[in-house]
Amino acid sequence: MSQRPIRSQYEDFMRHVFTHGVEKTDRTGTGTTSVFGHQMRFDLKEGFPLVTTKKVFTKAIIVELLWFLRGDSNVKWLQERGCTIWDEWARDDGDLGPVYGVQWRSWPTPDGGHIDQIAEVVKQLKTNPDSRRIIVSAWNVADLGKMALMPCHAFFQFYVADGKLSCQLYQRSADIFLGVPFNIASYALLTHMVAQQCDLDVGDYIWTGGDCHIYSN
Repeated sequence: MSQRPIRSQYEDFMRHVFTHGVEKTDRTGTGTTSVFGHQMRFDLKEGFPLVTTKKVFTKAIIVELLWFLRGDSNVKWLQERGCTIWDEWARDDGDLGPVYGVQWRSWPTPDGGHIDQIAEVVKQLKTNPDSRRIIVSAWNVADLGKMALMPCHAFFQFYVADGKLSCQLYQRSADIFLGVPFNIASYALLTHMVAQQCDLDVGDYIWTGGDCHIYSN
């Protein structure tokens, strides 16, 4: 059965928040209309889930994802490729602390070592695709205080069935207008990339949000 296209799912999501959301305060002082818990599902075989009802900076989606996969934490590499979306949080030397890429590729262990979560995912998908432990987390509690910005899209899991790779993302904080279209496209692209590396077709991409909000401004 065909799934509903991204445009209608996204627009219905915003409508749901305006209809059923509650007013909340937030760390920026702006205020939001918010609901807790929402899910959208996209069949990646039917097309790429890029929102077209608003302009989405596609180049930045690609460049940022490659930056994450490099394990980088400095905005210099992004800036050299015309991407400035992280600039406002960077220190004077350009560093952001142990943000997404560091956690994905170099999660610190108590013995002083590091775990490459992306490499582990690829290994598991190739050797044990039915595992229920094919997970990447950016939410490292010990490192949160060192990060310029705590992870919003914090945790994702892969699932293989009938030779197709599916991915589910949990996004604890979801800025529906600005961030969610970007995040949907980013993890859909990541699913395509991982599937290609593991000789799999793509399946579903499931976006799950926690605090889903639209800013009052």
